[in-house]
Amino acid sequence: MLFTGLYLVALGVGGIKGSLPPHGAEQFDETTPQGRKQRSSFFNYYVFCLSCGALIAVTFLVWIEDNKGWQWGFGMATATILTSIPVFLLGSPIYRTKIPAGSPITTMFKVLAAAIYNNCQSKNPSNAVRGMETSPSSNSTETSEGEESNTKVKVPSQTLTEDLKFLNKAIEGKPVSPMLQCTVKQVEEVKVVLRIIPIFLCTIMLNCCLAQLSTFSVQQAATMNTKIGSLKVPPASLPVFPVIFMMILAPTYNHAIIPFARKVTKTEMGITHLQRIGTGLVLSIIAMAVASLVEIKRKKVAVESGLLNSADSIPITFLWLALQYLFLGSADLFTLAGMMEFFFTEAPTSMRSLATSLSWASLAMGYYFSSVLISTVNKITSTFRHTPWLSGSNLNHYHLERFYWLMCILSSLNFFHYLYWANRYTYRATSSAD
Repeated sequence: MLFTGLYLVALGVGGIKGSLPPHGAEQFDETTPQGRKQRSSFFNYYVFCLSCGALIAVTFLVWIEDNKGWQWGFGMATATILTSIPVFLLGSPIYRTKIPAGSPITTMFKVLAAAIYNNCQSKNPSNAVRGMETSPSSNSTETSEGEESNTKVKVPSQTLTEDLKFLNKAIEGKPVSPMLQCTVKQVEEVKVVLRIIPIFLCTIMLNCCLAQLSTFSVQQAATMNTKIGSLKVPPASLPVFPVIFMMILAPTYNHAIIPFARKVTKTEMGITHLQRIGTGLVLSIIAMAVASLVEIKRKKVAVESGLLNSADSIPITFLWLALQYLFLGSADLFTLAGMMEFFFTEAPTSMRSLATSLSWASLAMGYYFSSVLISTVNKITSTFRHTPWLSGSNLNHYHLERFYWLMCILSSLNFFHYLYWANRYTYRATSSAD
């Protein structure tokens, strides 16, 4: 029953987080500079609102669960969600809604299937002339269906581009089935989505680092002095540090950093999406290095206090962990908001919800990769040293600092990988914002 509830929560949260950002962003007029600036602010304040909810979760709800019971915590969360439904529906008369015009996933699979089939057919000499039967330019005047005239996004080109040329085969020759009939617009839209996939993959490592905030960092706090004066802070409330910092940084970034960057660069955006994502990746590298140094200090104090083999609290304040939380919280703000806006603005109009959902897919894959990485590290280290780095009943015997250095190295390699793809990427928009 518990797992059924958790799976339903995951399903509901996935639906909300996948559809709410694009729905909110579509409320702004992207044909004007003011509308695009407001849309950028929306993504910043969307992350700000997520942080507000997280602040309540890691403070008030944690206190309720610790002192009143878990059933009260879950009950209050359920009541809050139920209350949000009528509040959201109150805005229905004034929302700008996009009429669904088919599944973007179906379009992607159709183009890929047609391209693969036609590429295989073209290798057969008897079918070499099939590519001459249909001219790609015959579809060059297509317009998107189901789109409002004031929310149209310019398609990169109405003729086939030269990048990802194997997809151009999708519209060559007579399709083997009417279901595989593709247009130039559909082929170009799939190309846009495929071009942002490498950027998406480069963000997974950042979320792998973020996974440590809710696992090892909480375990570290449990071994340290968690008192602030007379107040004893539960280790589960430790994420309050990045949450508060994100709540401060989000409006500061929107009202101070971005206006200053616009004046310096004399561009509409000030800081491009890819620059913002890259900044987050750099901060995650620094965070892992800081985390390793803090763990070294924690174990040093444990040795000096004779508590290395003890389960008693180590006489060092848990506020040292706030350093890594602040860096990772900043990295999350820069990268999450940057990813959502990047995927939304770069993806074709019909695929925006799908593309924006990649931000949350990156988060899920990062947490999963964290589990795989920990298991792999334990398996390898137990083979060569007979003692796993990250296993045992006493955290003081872990080699957590080495694991953090490994994460730092992997994050650095991932950043160089990101630079390769970011430098090769060309924004599909043509305005000065790019």
